Amino acid sequence: MTIIARRGALGALAVALAAPRIAAAQSNTIRIVVPFAPGGSTDAVARLVTPGLTQRLGATVVVENRSGAAGSIGADAVAKARPDGQTWLLTFDSHATISALLRNPPFDLMKDLDPVMLIGGSPYSIATKADKPFRDMAAVVAAAKAKPDGVSYGSTGNGTIGHLTMILLCERAGIKMTHVPYRSGGLAVNDAVAGTVDMMIGSSALLLPHINGGTLRPLLQFGPERLSGLPNTQTSTEAGFPGLIAEAWWGVFAPHGTPAPMVARMNAALRETLQEDRVKRVMLETQQARLVMSSPEEFARFFAAEVAKWSQVVRASGIQPD
Repeated sequence: MTIIARRGALGALAVALAAPRIAAAQSNTIRIVVPFAPGGSTDAVARLVTPGLTQRLGATVVVENRSGAAGSIGADAVAKARPDGQTWLLTFDSHATISALLRNPPFDLMKDLDPVMLIGGSPYSIATKADKPFRDMAAVVAAAKAKPDGVSYGSTGNGTIGHLTMILLCERAGIKMTHVPYRSGGLAVNDAVAGTVDMMIGSSALLLPHINGGTLRPLLQFGPERLSGLPNTQTSTEAGFPGLIAEAWWGVFAPHGTPAPMVARMNAALRETLQEDRVKRVMLETQQARLVMSSPEEFARFFAAEVAKWSQVVRASGIQPD
C-alpha cells in the first residue's frame, strides 16, 4: 500500500469513527451560506450538492444566500458562527480579495475561516448580447479605442477575479472600458441578456446556458485551452493576450476551530456527492468545470497563493468595494 493510500485509509477510518459523535452534535439542519444573491454559479453549485450532502450527513442541508460587500457579509456570518459543524461557507473566487478590498474587514481572512475543499474551477469568459455588433475581442478593442469608456462591461462585483481580469486585459490592450458591478452573477447576466451593458465577464459555467440558448455570443475565454462547450471561442492567448489566465473557482470553508473530524466528514461528503454521475455531469458539461475536490491542506495552499496574486492587483488598481 502506498503512503497516499495508507493516509486515505486512515483518514476514512477517522471519519467513520467520528461520525456518530458528529451526528449527535448537529441539529437537524445544516446551513450552507452562499455570500451572493441567487442565480449565480456559486448558488447553482451549492444547490447542486445539497441533496447529496443531506443524504450523507444525516441532516437537512439548506442554502442561505447572504449577499453584499464583495461576499464579506456572508463570509463574516460564517466566521462568527459556532464551530459546531452546522454552518459552512460555499463561496467564490472573490473571497481571496476581501482583505485587500475592504479597509476594515469584519473578520481575518486567513485566521477566522478554515479551508475545507476546493471544489473546482471554470475559466472566465466574456460574452455579449447576440445582437450587439461585437463579433470578437478585436472588435471590442477597436470600439474602445475609438471611444474610451464608451464600451461597458458587467461583472459580479468590484474586486472579483472577473473584474480584476478585465483590468489586466484593458491594460494589455491599451483601452478603457466602463465597469458596471453587480451583486451576483445572475443579476449581471440578466442585464447582459437585456443589452443594458455591452458585455459581461463571468464564469463559463454562468454564461454557457445563455450562449447555448442564443441570447449571448461568446467573445473570449481565459482558460489555457479551448473548452469543449465553447470550441469556437478563442482563448486569451489566441486573441493576443498570452499568459492572461483566469479561472473562477468555488470553495468551502468552515468557522475557525471546527473540529478536524467534522471537516473531514464534510470533505468526504462533498467528494462523494461530486462523484455522483448526475452531479459530475452537470459540473463538467453544464458548468464547464475542472473538478479538483482537494483536501483541506491542498485548498489552504491554493487559497494563500490566490490571495497573494490577486490582492496585488486590487492594491495596484485602487479598487473600492461596492
